[in-house]
Amino acid sequence: MTLAEALWFPVSLFLGMLFFFAPALHAPQPHHVKVAVAESALARRVDSALATRAPGGFDVTAVPDGRAARQSVLDRDTVAGFREDRGHAVLYVAKANGASLEQTLTQVFTQVAAKSHRHLTVTDVAPTERKDELGTTLLYFSLAWSIPAYVLATTLLRAVTFSRRRKLLTIAGVAAGYSVIGFYAGVWLGYLPDKPLAMGVSFLLTTAVATAASGLAPFVRQFFPAVAMGLFIVMSIPTSGGAVPASMLPMFFQHVREAMPLANGLDALRGVLYFDGAGVLKPVLVLCAWFAGGVALLGLDLRLHRRRAGAAAVRAGEVDDGDGHGELVGEPPVEDPALETPRPTALPVHAHHFGEQVPVLTGRVQDREGRPVRGAAVTVIDTRGRQLVRSVTDETGEYAATGLPEGYLSIVVSAPGLHPMVHQTLLQTGMTARADFALHSMGQGRHAKPVQAIAPSV
Repeated sequence: MTLAEALWFPVSLFLGMLFFFAPALHAPQPHHVKVAVAESALARRVDSALATRAPGGFDVTAVPDGRAARQSVLDRDTVAGFREDRGHAVLYVAKANGASLEQTLTQVFTQVAAKSHRHLTVTDVAPTERKDELGTTLLYFSLAWSIPAYVLATTLLRAVTFSRRRKLLTIAGVAAGYSVIGFYAGVWLGYLPDKPLAMGVSFLLTTAVATAASGLAPFVRQFFPAVAMGLFIVMSIPTSGGAVPASMLPMFFQHVREAMPLANGLDALRGVLYFDGAGVLKPVLVLCAWFAGGVALLGLDLRLHRRRAGAAAVRAGEVDDGDGHGELVGEPPVEDPALETPRPTALPVHAHHFGEQVPVLTGRVQDREGRPVRGAAVTVIDTRGRQLVRSVTDETGEYAATGLPEGYLSIVVSAPGLHPMVHQTLLQTGMTARADFALHSMGQGRHAKPVQAIAPSV
């Protein structure tokens, strides 16, 4: 592995967090915060006052009366409602939208009311649970339902014996467990209201993230960690509207959050838990779109895989491994370097591409006349006799493997009609071992020796 290949992932993560977290969260302030004001004359006066104090910070809408202003907050059409009566003013807010937004609105409208010599009364129409004083606990539950979903997709990449259907069923089962355990833990701890419909939203959030990540993996391959963490962590957390209310994010991040699964999952959960289902349809549809996109990518990958396999069979024919069964060395499973440790894996032989696994053992198998032996079985065994990896040679007689442990390894090579051979080679850190074999036919004896060399890795 080159220095660039070792550093690209942490550097990309560093830059993503630097340019997403800090600009989004460093100085929250109102950006087009929607406010309903009772009566047109008062709405014009309030709009003028707010435009002077915070240009672009508030979008004021006139409604018929105070009841309509209050209902607009409950319907999630606005985040605040305002009305004035003789001697006092009333501000309707929802702590469920975030305590920091509630505090900002209270400060701003206290000054607005003071200009008309009125005392401001603040009414919370959607309070959070008593133990959720800042209104941010739902963010942490949403993170618990989304980030482990990405991790689940990563671990399923290692389940190479699982079909795509079985992976989807596994995702659904795990998501169901997450949603039930998380919801009832939140209710038991006093953090969440007891509204079981939230389990449906949390289930959808987990399945959407895990399925989308699983679908992306075959197409972005070695760049999967950066792409997945960029989408589901770096871009999702700052724009979620949990740490900083959505209407207090810069407009660029408000636009980004419209498509992020975490932000939409959080919005849907808020609607279910605190607003009697208001504003839930849109975020649920976005989550469904992420899930459908993941399923579509999995289906496309299956189709492309079958097409490539069919083309390879037509072009080269089936490779005989000596047991009467065809076998081809496919691309290794995608790995997340943040979570995975090297494991013995057979690699297809081709020019190295940036970010791909580097072979630690290579070699060529040929016959006595120097012709490549295609389809020879190559088995690597450790000093305790355990089979580490098994591969077959390609049309040039080449084979490759990676993830092997240091020390002496035995390499067994066999092919139909030729004498099998065994050779021991030493594998050292930072070096690529090479073991070439010249097999003789059954009638020619078994006196040839393999040529073995150890060279520094590139």
